[in-house]
Amino acid sequence: MEPELEESKDHPSQPPPCSASLPGSTKKPRCAVLMPTRRTGPVKPKMEGKALYVLPTETKYQGEMKDGMFHGKGTLYFPNGSQYDATWDKGRIVKGKYTFADGLKYKEKKWHYCDGYDRRFYTEICEGLKPAGISQLTNIDPPRKIPEGCYDCGDGFYDPEARVIRDYRKRFLRNADDDEHEWIIRTCRKGWDEFIGHKAKL
Repeated sequence: MEPELEESKDHPSQPPPCSASLPGSTKKPRCAVLMPTRRTGPVKPKMEGKALYVLPTETKYQGEMKDGMFHGKGTLYFPNGSQYDATWDKGRIVKGKYTFADGLKYKEKKWHYCDGYDRRFYTEICEGLKPAGISQLTNIDPPRKIPEGCYDCGDGFYDPEARVIRDYRKRFLRNADDDEHEWIIRTCRKGWDEFIGHKAKL
C-alpha cells in the first residue's frame, strides 16, 4: 500500500529536476539536488532512510535518502510509465539504467534501436511486423496526432518556436536546450508532410 502523502512547505522554490541526456544527445547528464514538494512519514529536520517523493511534474522518486538528498539506491518513476533505476551519491547519479514504458532498455553504448540497419519499433520486435502495405509510423499504433508545427519527441510534443516541450496532456515539461532542439529536429516525427524530392545516388 502506498504511504499517505503530506504537503511540505519547507522548500517553496524548487530546483530543476535531474535530467539525463536523451538518446542521441552529446550533452552529459546533469543533475540538481531534488527537494521534495510532498513527502511521507514523520516530519524530520533532515530526510533520512527510505522515502517516497512526488515532484511537481508527478514524477515519483522511491528509494534511499541521506541528509535530505538522494543517496543510495532509488528509482524515478515518470508519468509516461518509464523509469530510471540508479545509484545516487549526495543527489548525483553514480550509475543508472533507463527503461521505456514498453520495457525497452536504453543502452548508452552500442545503441542500435531503430538505426539504419534495423528500422523496427520495439512493439514490432516483440509482436512481429504488420502485413505488406500496412506501415507502422511509431512504436504506438495508431500514432498520436501531432499539433501543427510541432514534433513528437517521445515524452511529449515539442514546439520549436517556443522551445517548449509539453506532455501529451498539454502540461509543461521543460525547455529544450540547443542539443535537445537539434536532436528533435533531426530525428523526431513532425506534425506535417514535407516533400523532399528525389535523392540521387552518389
